[in-house]
Amino acid sequence: MPIGAHMSIRGGVYNAPGRGNEAGCEALQIFTRSNVRWSFPELEEKEARAFRKAVRKTGLKPVLAHSCYLVNLASGDRAIRRKSFATLLDEVRRCRMLGIGDLVIHPGSHPRGPAEAIRLICESLNRLFESTPATGVRILLETTAGQGRQVGRSFDELRRMIDRIEFPRRIGVCIDTCHIFAAGYDIRTRPAYNKTFDEFGKVVGRRYLRAFHLNDCKSGLGSHVDRHQHIGRGRIGTGAFRLLLNDARFRRLPKIIETPKRDDECDDWDPVNLALLKRLRGR
Repeated sequence: MPIGAHMSIRGGVYNAPGRGNEAGCEALQIFTRSNVRWSFPELEEKEARAFRKAVRKTGLKPVLAHSCYLVNLASGDRAIRRKSFATLLDEVRRCRMLGIGDLVIHPGSHPRGPAEAIRLICESLNRLFESTPATGVRILLETTAGQGRQVGRSFDELRRMIDRIEFPRRIGVCIDTCHIFAAGYDIRTRPAYNKTFDEFGKVVGRRYLRAFHLNDCKSGLGSHVDRHQHIGRGRIGTGAFRLLLNDARFRRLPKIIETPKRDDECDDWDPVNLALLKRLRGR
């Protein structure tokens, strides 16, 4: 049951595994390039080789990547869609160089609503998969809080996207606990938790679930406001994380925190949040 965190690639992608190891990670998530800029230097093989060596040395497993935050395959702006596709194509290639098998993406949004967004997203993903047959890199659709016109706020929307993918082995889902809670899926008590994951299994299918983002939520149930909080300090509470961490169905899936890194109270929250999750595991 690997627990990990999203780590900075500052100074070179090969620095992330060491940072994760120091924080107490068992698994790892990174950006493969800048998460806020379209342009970024190409990844050199020597840097990728150093990253793979650092992963082997630290023993972190598995390693996931998260796509650039600018990517929106469903944008109403064609130029943004072109840039998004090119960026995602580059990230898939980087993942292959780095030895990363899963790339998490925010599905996207469109001003005309979910139907048009889903059509555009799936057209781009099918073209992406067709263009990269040798990589085998899987795209994980991340659940969203449903802010604005985001898609992925419901299990039904995830299923509608999956149904349009022509390469089913290369698609999966990453559940973010903050996002599903803000979208209206309660997991705070055992009955609510069971209801939510039973629904996911029936609508999406458990075989598509490949990873979790473990984040508490500053906003309320069904608020559609995406605000991550430290484990146990938000509106979800520790009980939900105890249930998830001890759910045998999800034992092998990576669980990554994306909680705030620092504030006036603490210079590095990652070790604190990871240690708490480890204590909840096995209880």
